[in-house]
Amino acid sequence: MLRSFKQTLKPCSNSSSSASSLLRISSTQEFEAPRKPPKSSLSQQLLRLDDSYFLPSKHESKTSKIQLEDDHKRNIKFEEEEEDEKSIEFGRPGLNRAEFDYTGPYEPLVLSPIGEIPIIQVPASINCRLLEHQREGVKFLYNLYKNNHGGILGDDMGLGKTIQTIAFLAGVYGKDGDTGEKSVLESEMGPVLIICPSSVIHNWESEFSRWASFFKVSVYHGVTRDMILEKLHARGVEVLVTSFDTFRIQGPVLSGINWEIVVADEAHRLKNEKSKLYEACLEIKTRKRIGLTGTVMQNKISELFNLFEWVAPGSLGTREHFRDFYDEPLKQGQRATAPERFVQIADKRKQHLVNVLRKYMLRRTKEETIGHLMMGKEDNVVFCQMSELQKRVYQRMLQLPEIQCLVNKDKPCACGSPLKQSECCRRIVPDGPIWSYLHRENPDGCDSCPFCLVLPCLVKLQQISNHLELIKPNPKDETEKQKKDAEFASAVFGTDIDLVGGVSASESFMDLSDVTHCGKMRALEKLMASWISKGDKILLFSYSVRMLDILEKFLIRKGYSFARLDGSTPTNLRQSLVDDFNASPSKQVFLISTRAGGLGLNLVSANRVVIFDPNWNPSHDLQAQDRSFRYGQKRHVVVFRLLAAGSLEELVYTRQVYKQQLSNIAVAGKMETRYFEGVQDCKEFQGELFGISNLFRDLSDKLFTSEIVEMHKDSNFHVKERSLLETGVSEDEEEEILCSSKPKSEEPSLKDLGIVYAHRNEDIVNGGKTTTSTSQRLNGDGNSDENLHCPDRKKKKKKKIEDCSEEKDMSSSMREQKREKYKRLAEFKGMEILEFSRWVLSASSFDREMLLEDFLERIK
Repeated sequence: MLRSFKQTLKPCSNSSSSASSLLRISSTQEFEAPRKPPKSSLSQQLLRLDDSYFLPSKHESKTSKIQLEDDHKRNIKFEEEEEDEKSIEFGRPGLNRAEFDYTGPYEPLVLSPIGEIPIIQVPASINCRLLEHQREGVKFLYNLYKNNHGGILGDDMGLGKTIQTIAFLAGVYGKDGDTGEKSVLESEMGPVLIICPSSVIHNWESEFSRWASFFKVSVYHGVTRDMILEKLHARGVEVLVTSFDTFRIQGPVLSGINWEIVVADEAHRLKNEKSKLYEACLEIKTRKRIGLTGTVMQNKISELFNLFEWVAPGSLGTREHFRDFYDEPLKQGQRATAPERFVQIADKRKQHLVNVLRKYMLRRTKEETIGHLMMGKEDNVVFCQMSELQKRVYQRMLQLPEIQCLVNKDKPCACGSPLKQSECCRRIVPDGPIWSYLHRENPDGCDSCPFCLVLPCLVKLQQISNHLELIKPNPKDETEKQKKDAEFASAVFGTDIDLVGGVSASESFMDLSDVTHCGKMRALEKLMASWISKGDKILLFSYSVRMLDILEKFLIRKGYSFARLDGSTPTNLRQSLVDDFNASPSKQVFLISTRAGGLGLNLVSANRVVIFDPNWNPSHDLQAQDRSFRYGQKRHVVVFRLLAAGSLEELVYTRQVYKQQLSNIAVAGKMETRYFEGVQDCKEFQGELFGISNLFRDLSDKLFTSEIVEMHKDSNFHVKERSLLETGVSEDEEEEILCSSKPKSEEPSLKDLGIVYAHRNEDIVNGGKTTTSTSQRLNGDGNSDENLHCPDRKKKKKKKIEDCSEEKDMSSSMREQKREKYKRLAEFKGMEILEFSRWVLSASSFDREMLLEDFLERIK
């Protein structure tokens, strides 16, 4: 007990600190004085924050706060920054972990209540390296543990969920990084089980080695499983790390062990209650189950129930109760034409659900935690014009017998039978190239016919939307499949077969690298030319490895220096590729497979992210963006999601919006704009999003997404106008920020770039909190020369200027007042005018309002 009491009084140690970084203290002082933070540009950022940043959390006593504030004002002094400090980087881009150049608060991180014995606290060697939001996360995990139930740590990617977990475990097990003594606590407690994707097993090992090497960590994976299991039974293992796949197979063996704590990394893998993995995890005996995930809900609200039923059984009631009380009301209330009564009920149920989840989940975003240390992110959705050849091939695809069978499945059969076509004569499609290959061993069809055709047909439509070469036979496939793919390609190419070089896969470098017949690549070519000329670095993602091959040839043809990472890249070489790309100024592009990107890839040297093909699951695209937008990023990150206008990809994107909005409603309790009539899993209200007929309809004659957005543009503009004016940015000043330095005649238009329509994703998902128009700035920087403009907007603005010239002169004094207020706001934020202008355009309306409130309170 005496040792624990001394530990609470001992200041944090940091072996990396030098003697010169310590404050001078008298020789009669009993304890070591607080040290100054290391010299870095981050300390300069912290100086701009309020003193409350260094105070204890709101949960600690008022007396401790006053005492610490006095100590802070009396003792802590920062050294003057050197003139060349701007060149010092915030983070360490080469590391595949969340790491910070910041020595945390100096008071001990005590987890147990005051007066409780033994004292539970985080070792000083870990505590001094934690940021404030990580300290709060550790306290949250301990409260779950103390109350004998589990929960979810749902922080965004890159906020250090792994580090917070390790700090929590070190505190609970009474570890002391300095003495290395075995505590009473750890001798009485069982081991810890960590279940994670196989791709991050090594990451967990390295994090324990770096942060808490005093733990005995072993990996239960591969051929050494039996030996590790024997070691575990002999109490030679404190932390056992295994993969989801291994646990699914070895669940009966591992579930029989009395685990003290079980941690599931990337816990959204437990979203499907029918999977064998979920069933295996339910057999774990301990109630202290912790889930780590940045995407608590991905596709359906029911996924919330499955996840929380594992971490805290019974917390959301029964499955039937959850469906009737939460799931259905929230979905029905989000319908565009839902009666007001439905909307009111949904709002009440939403608030109730959020209050319940708050007991078991801590969810924080980058903007809430480290947003002030980053330049921000802009997520643009760009609808590219398909080439004329792509459009013709797409139309022929829609006319294939397989798709016509699916579209007309509910129509009466032509044979005169009372049955539907899908239940009678059109149940099978023997003359279709896709159906005949799928049922090559069963000419009579399968039990799922014709619905077994849905997925293969969707894949083909997506391939046509991306590049016509993708629907040609893959030389790596078996001979019979190549033969059927050639038959399919011949049917959809039709009379244009000579333009694409026949049905065989092209081996010509010049043909594959040509952008003539690919709408997305034509837009990408022009955008990349502008980015490369400015020294930007680009991450280029694609779900298809064959598409990466084509993009690689395109980059070679354009002379761009690039790196590539996909499923064939050896695991032990991936981090070196990342480090080389971050360190080398000559590397301009990084090609990455969305599926093989893995977790923990830190690519902060890139400030442009291109997602070439969208995924049905929005979390995949969001995780790809976070490869660049994470701590250590010093530039404004701009994302470009390329979609083929008028194709299935528009429907993929609108379903992403639908899922993201449902997640914001159920998890964060936000009110979202009701865009869509469709309701997920409801045949009565399939609307414009759901059902087979919507998947395979022709969208080429309309701007599907644009028309939905335009229905809400008036309310969106009202919100935008209010939020900007409140921060002192006039419309004219905003226009100056957005305009490029080039003459207007040289500004590229959407049409010049091969773009039909573009908007910012956050404007749509968040209900129009910021400006939304058919012409958005796609570069994200105020001083760039690639701002896209809308002719109608320019004409309207010019006419407004001509008609109101006298009125404009009269309001010059008012404009000067606004400019002065804007300048004072920038000084209050600690930024130059241009830097602050970029922050205003990238920040959310909430961040702007908070800044204004703080500013008004300060000047009082």
